[in-house]
Amino acid sequence: MKRLAILFATTAIALTLIACNSQPADTHVADVKAIQDTENQWNKDYAAKDTTKILAHYADDAVLMTPGMPADHGITDISGAIKQMVADPALALKFQSSKIEVAKSGDIGYTQGIYTMTMTDPVTKKVISDHGSYVTTYRKQPDGTWKAVVDIATSEVAPPTAPPAGAKHKTSAKPSGKTSKTKSKHK
Repeated sequence: MKRLAILFATTAIALTLIACNSQPADTHVADVKAIQDTENQWNKDYAAKDTTKILAHYADDAVLMTPGMPADHGITDISGAIKQMVADPALALKFQSSKIEVAKSGDIGYTQGIYTMTMTDPVTKKVISDHGSYVTTYRKQPDGTWKAVVDIATSEVAPPTAPPAGAKHKTSAKPSGKTSKTKSKHK
């Protein structure tokens, strides 16, 4: 009887130790592919200008940071910014990651890469082209999908330069011989 009790106790301890030391399955490769697939779909959603699908890539508490604009905090603010972007007939946005990393814990990851964008400048109303770099941090959702929690873009296009403080306007002669002041134009 003692031997049987010792056998059961030893088996119970061994099973407990095995259960405590078991590692979760390594999902790194699948997680990287899932994030890559998410970004591929996101590009398609931008090409289709589908606001609902674009917004579905963001977590409710996400932050969107774009060049020359204040950060948008939360899905409501991001929704306003995305709706404005998508309403622009000239909008074309494409991005491609060059690096995808996922934490060992499997619950957070990020991408970094490049983007190109064509849009209408809100000030000049002219179509402009932009390109730059981005970093997007993702959080794995309870259903296994990945959503952006921080999305940051940095333009590599120099902003237009303002005239130096105190700069004087140039005077130019008109064909009639009269002179007038003209404003200098900046792109």
